[in-house]
Amino acid sequence: MIALLLRDLRLAVRAGGGFGLGLAFFLIVTVLVPFGVGPETALLSSIAPGVLWLGALLACLLSLDRIFALDWEDGTLDLLATAPLPLEAVVSVKALAHWLTTGLPLVLVAPLLGVLLNLAPQGYLWLLVSLALGTPALSVLGTFGAALTVGLKRGGLLLSLLVLPLYVPSLIFGAEVARRGALGMELTTPLLLLAGISAGVIALLPFASAAVLRVNLR
Repeated sequence: MIALLLRDLRLAVRAGGGFGLGLAFFLIVTVLVPFGVGPETALLSSIAPGVLWLGALLACLLSLDRIFALDWEDGTLDLLATAPLPLEAVVSVKALAHWLTTGLPLVLVAPLLGVLLNLAPQGYLWLLVSLALGTPALSVLGTFGAALTVGLKRGGLLLSLLVLPLYVPSLIFGAEVARRGALGMELTTPLLLLAGISAGVIALLPFASAAVLRVNLR
């Protein structure tokens, strides 16, 4: 599993779908928002948690179609399906590799970009916490969508349409955690709901993704 993880990390970086593309998109979204809504610091501060969460979510979408595409094209996916390693473990490793190359860099850079949106000082920690709890679910959900659309030509748009509705709960509760943290409000409920969503997705969806892959590989 470690060898497979290291291989996927190298492929993600070499294929251009790693942290660089996601970070560039995240930066562009954050920089353009003040031009669209105006330079009012109070307004920017109020919308900063939602904008940062939405930017991270959309940045995660950029590399989802690459999760299985390269392995499908060169036949590696067929070999992985027949290997002693369970397909559920393969899917989990793919999701982890996607999070390490896309989700984790977004988590680390989000507080820095919060400065551009005048995020309240007390909100930086909770923005970091909410993204750290929520982005693993985005990668696992994205892996499920990639498994559904593997082998389809130009399946990127379909993948986005399938995955975006599944991202909504994480977006709602993640942005709410960051917003309440910035305002100094009580945030136990949205924090627990966000953690529960991520835990449930991580526990259940690898089995669904593996089942879908087995159907697509027949």
